[in-house]
Order: sequence, then C-alpha cells, then structure tokens
Amino acid sequence: MYFSRFLSLHALWVTVSSVMQHYPSVWGHYDVCKTQIYTDEGKFWDYSACQPEAIDMMKYVKVSLDPPNITCGNPPETFCGMGNPYMCNECDATIDELAHPPELMFDAEGRYPYTFWQSTTWKGYPTPLQVNITLYWNKTIELTDNIVITFESGRPDLMILEKSLDYGRTWQPYQYYATDCLNAFNMEPKTVRDLSQQTVLEIICTEEYSMGYMANSKILHFEIKDRFAFFAGPRLHNMASLYGQLDTTKNLRDFFTVTDLRIRLLRPATGEIYVDPQHLTRYFYAISDIKVVGRCKCNLHATGCREENKKLLCECEHNTTGPDCGKCKKSYQGRPWSAGSYLPIPRGTANICMPSISSIGNCECFGHSNRCSYIDLLNTFICVSCKHNTRGQHCELCRLGYFRNASAKLDDENVCIECNCNPIGSVHDRCNENGICQCKKGTTGPKCDKCLWRYHWHIRGCQSNVCDNEVQICQNGGTCHNNVRCLCPAAYTGILCEEKRSCKLDPESCNQRSGQGAVSLPLLLLLLPLAAPLGLSGFFVF
Repeated sequence: MYFSRFLSLHALWVTVSSVMQHYPSVWGHYDVCKTQIYTDEGKFWDYSACQPEAIDMMKYVKVSLDPPNITCGNPPETFCGMGNPYMCNECDATIDELAHPPELMFDAEGRYPYTFWQSTTWKGYPTPLQVNITLYWNKTIELTDNIVITFESGRPDLMILEKSLDYGRTWQPYQYYATDCLNAFNMEPKTVRDLSQQTVLEIICTEEYSMGYMANSKILHFEIKDRFAFFAGPRLHNMASLYGQLDTTKNLRDFFTVTDLRIRLLRPATGEIYVDPQHLTRYFYAISDIKVVGRCKCNLHATGCREENKKLLCECEHNTTGPDCGKCKKSYQGRPWSAGSYLPIPRGTANICMPSISSIGNCECFGHSNRCSYIDLLNTFICVSCKHNTRGQHCELCRLGYFRNASAKLDDENVCIECNCNPIGSVHDRCNENGICQCKKGTTGPKCDKCLWRYHWHIRGCQSNVCDNEVQICQNGGTCHNNVRCLCPAAYTGILCEEKRSCKLDPESCNQRSGQGAVSLPLLLLLLPLAAPLGLSGFFVF
C-alpha cells in the first residue's frame, strides 16, 4: 500500500517537474510593482519593475481612411466575386444590412455572414485603387502578438504595413507585401524564417501572403512571435532571455513599440497578371477583422491602463506620472526620471522616483545648501556644495580646519569657526571639537603659538635651548646669547665654553691632564640631575 502510494507520488512529481521544465516560471510576468516587506525595523515597500497585461488593443482603437470617401455604398454599387464575376451583391450605405462601414473591421465576430468593411470597386481603372487605413490609440503601445488582418476579398497584390512612434507625424515601414517583391519594391523576397537574432530588425518584403484569391487564404500576418522566438526559443519558453535582450539590444524594444499603425493598400487582388477591364466590379478591398494584441507602454512603472476621456492612460506607480509614466511626480524629483528595467530577472529594477528636497525633508541641509543628490548605491540623499564651511551628508559637520561653534545653532551661518592653528607650531591646520590644535614638539598653547620651558621660538618653530642661566650654563666666563649659543672668551670654545682652544692645538697635553683623575664637565652635567634628589648637588663645584 505504502509502496504504491510512493509510486503515485513519484509519478506526480515527475509530471509536475516536466511541466515546470517545459513552462519555466522563474522569469516572472512583472505583474507586481511593489511588495510590502516586514523586518525587525518595521515595514517598508520593496519595489520591482512592472507592466500591464497584454490585451486586445482593437477595443480601444480609432480608425481613419484616406481618401475618406473610399468606403462603398455612397452611391450604392454592385460588387462581384473574384472566382465568379457573375455572383454579385450590392453595397448601400443607407441600408444597415448592405452597408460596410470601417468599424466593421474590428467589431465582434462570431455570426454568419461575417461583417466587414469594403472599399469602392476599381471602377476608375487604370487610376490606381489605393487606400490608407490608419489605426491609432493616442497612446504608446507595445505589441506582444502577431498583427493579423483577415480579408473578405482576396489578399491585396501590393500592401505596406507601416508604424509610427510619434502619433502619426512620421512613418516608417514595418513590412512589404507583394506578389512580386523584386518588381514591386526592388527587394528580394524573404520570410521571417530567413532572419536571425542579428537581422531581426530588418524590414523585409514577403510574397507569402499575396498569392491571389483563395477561399482558405484570407489571412495576412505581421509576425511578432516569430521574432520573439529568436531570443525566447521556438515555443517562447525562455522569456527571460527575451526580456534581457529587450533591455540590452539597441532599438529592439522600439521595434515592437507603436503609437499608430497604417495599412497601405496599393493594389487589390486581381487573381491574374492582367486586370480584366470588363469585370472591374470584382476588384476591391474588404477586411472583416484586424487583430492587434499588446499592452500599454508604461516604462515598467505600472500594472494597469485605463481609458479616460477616450484616451488610454497608465495607472502609474513608483511616484511617476504622465500617459506613459514618463516623468516623476512634482514632489518626487530627487533624482532624474528613468524607465524601469527587466534586469535582473525575474523582478527587474524599478528605478522609482525619489522624494524632492522640499517634499518631506529627506534631505535636510540646515540652510547650508539648496541642492541634493540621490546616491543610488546607498539609497539615500546627500547635500551638495555645503556652504558656511560645513560638510557631511546634511551639512552637519565642519570642514577640515574648522570646528563647531558650541554657542551657535546648527542652522547658523557661523556654526563653524576656523581653527587658526599656527602654521609653524602645529602639525596641520586641523583642530579637535574644542578648537585645540595638534602641536609640534616643544610647542604649546591652543593654537600652538608658544614654546615649552627650555625651548625658544625660532623661524622653524620651537627649538630646544642650547644654553640658559639655570641648568645649561655657559662655562669659563662665557655668556648665553638668546638661549641659542654661548659667547665664549678667546681662550675657550665648545657648546658651553667648556674646552680650551689650546687643547685643539695640543690634544696630548690635555689628555694627560684629564687622566689625573679630573672629571670632564660634560660628565658632571650628566651626573647633576642624578645627584640633585640625593642632596649632593652642593658637592659639585665648578
């Protein structure tokens, strides 16, 4: 019994494991903008990159046609089938059942016969029958699935799909469609399968969807997912790789981003090389459905998108605002706005807008600076260009060479007082919190501008005394000059006039006399400090 239960659990684990491997969950969906975290220090928000879910964008589309009177039915006219020019119907804009207005390109399907928009027939041949169908959202959107156009007529012989990134001010081709690419657009025919990661942004001409009229060949694609597959694998299992490439590959994200789409119908399906001028009523355009799936572009700062005053607007998080969350809120401009990032997988980087200096006082500078900078590594603000001899994250410290004025408040302009250390007598120009300088040897005083006992002031600071009238006394009638040197009589020399000059001329005679038990003066000077505590200094007579 237990063994069989074990086998059942093992089989379940193998199944779950295989499913997890087939559909990895580690890359995430970026569907959460922030999560509340609880720690010993309290609760706080942990932010992550986020984006709205993909939706049917045709629910919010607006459409325009050029020329505007290209829709059939005004006046009423007859159109016939491509396969049978004698099987005809009528288009009449005044009768609902016979009208084919533009909104039928994206209405709800599911009933029969299908509803569709239809152009006038090519009754003006040989003047080209051309139509521009513009789809616009007044919003930047990111495409997430194939664009699919379903024709009730034959698929056009010539067509260009175009995109705009600036609300229709400028246009660029997305893909060319033709029965003969080389003849129509001077381009070699290709399919998406001919592309690679390196050429995924290439604009191609395809003949795959322009093969004339066939009852089962009404659909035309612009392949989004096939291009995704170059990065995420054939079944889009490795979405982490795709998101990483969207962040790091130049222009890749823009390639899948649009504000408007334009379908340029340049030549209707003819089903043959030549147009039959006797049956022009069978040449026209008719579209029953257009599918565009995508998400509102919110720069990874929102998980929702709402319609307001007939416009789509991101429901911005991360202290951002604007239709695309493309700027920081007024009170959150502590650092420049930046789009979120998909990296690192799976939660990305939020790049939230930080509070401004004036908003909540996060950057208090005590009146010594009016500018702050956000340090991303430290996740904090610092004051920039502190004045009044202050420094520190909040201009709360004094610059080197200054100390805190204990009688002044922190926001006082005179909060920092100069140390004024004597440049000759001090080790450096800095002082401690009480204004006391660090002095060199032999120097004293708060500012290191005085000498210790037995030191004298010199051009290089305090120097130890050579002579004085107390301990280091000049001998043999010499006199001490400014504690610097002894002025000796003519017969004597040495630091303390302790040596006869004749000894320099006849050292032997001096050595003989000194060897008769006499103690040299320098030795006596060394013994004097030792004898003084014993009361023996009086025994030494000079």
